[in-house]
Amino acid sequence: MPAADEPPSRHVVVLAGGLTHERDVSLRSGSRLAESLRRDGHDVTVRDADSDLVPWLASQRPDAAVIALHGGRGENGAVQGVLEMMGIPFPGTASHDCRFAWDKPTAKSLMRRAGFPTPDWFTLSHSTFRDLGASSLIELLVSSIGLPLTLKPHQGGSALGTNVVRAAGELPASLVSSFGYGEVVLVERFVTGREIAVTVIDDGSGPRALPAVEVSFPGDVFDYDARYTAGMTTYHTPARLDEAGRAAAAELAVAAHRILGLRDVSRTDAIVDESGTVQFLEVNVSPGLTETSLLPMAVEAAGESLGGLYSRLIEQAISRGKR
Repeated sequence: MPAADEPPSRHVVVLAGGLTHERDVSLRSGSRLAESLRRDGHDVTVRDADSDLVPWLASQRPDAAVIALHGGRGENGAVQGVLEMMGIPFPGTASHDCRFAWDKPTAKSLMRRAGFPTPDWFTLSHSTFRDLGASSLIELLVSSIGLPLTLKPHQGGSALGTNVVRAAGELPASLVSSFGYGEVVLVERFVTGREIAVTVIDDGSGPRALPAVEVSFPGDVFDYDARYTAGMTTYHTPARLDEAGRAAAAELAVAAHRILGLRDVSRTDAIVDESGTVQFLEVNVSPGLTETSLLPMAVEAAGESLGGLYSRLIEQAISRGKR
C-alpha cells in the first residue's frame, strides 16, 4: 500500500504512434513515459491509435490514459474527444480547446490580441497560389514581410516542412516543401535571436513555468534532425537569460497556457530577439518526451522526475473526472 503522500498505483494506457509524420517520435515519447510511470509503480500498457483502440478501451477500462501522440489526432482534439466520450480521464487539454494551440495562426492571433509580441505573419493556401498566380503572390510576400522569412505548415510539429527563405528565388521550392505537409502555409517574419522553450505545469496550484530550455542548433531551423539526433543540438537548461528575460519568458508561457485554454501541461516555443524581447512562436499541447525532448530537460532542471510529475497529473485527471 502506498504511503499517504504517494499516488496509488493505476492502470494507465499510454497512447503512442499514430499515422502522422511524427509517428517515430511519438513511439519514443510513449516508451520513455511508460518506463517512467512503471518505475513509479503503475501498470502501464502502450497502445497505438488504431482501429482496435476503442474496443480495447471499452473492454479494459484503464484508470487513465496519457496521450503521447504528436501531430494530427493527438494534438487537434480528436483523440481527446474520444476519451471524453468514453469517460476515460486523461491529463492534458480538453478536446475543444486543443484547436487553439494546434492552429498556429489562431494561437498567434489570440496572443497578439492579448498584447504579447509575435513575429508578423500571413497565411496563404495552396489554392490561393494556384488561383491568383504564384509569381505575383511571391513578390507581394517579399515586399510585405521582407526577407528573410519563415515558411511553416499552419498545423503540425517537429518543424516538419519549415524553411527559412533568404532570397526570393528560394521561395517556390520552399513553398512546395511546406505545402507537402498541409494545404495552408504560415509565412512569418524571420527573427534572429535565441530560441527557447518553456514548459508550463498545473498540478493543482495554478499554472507555473519550469526553467526555460535554450536550444543552439546548426542552420536557421531547429528542424527534425536537430531535434531528435543526439549531439546535433546544444541545450542550455536553464536558458542563458538574465533575470528579466527569465521572468518575461515565464510570463509569456503562463499567459499562453491561460489565454489558449490549455490544461495540466503545455510547452511554449519562443524567440528572444536581439533587443531582449521574448516573442511567441507557437505552443504544444502534447510535448515530446524523448531523450532529446525539451520538457524532460525542464522537469529535471526543476528537480522533479517525469514519472512523478505525470503521476500527479494522472491523479488530478481522475479526480477531475469524478467531479
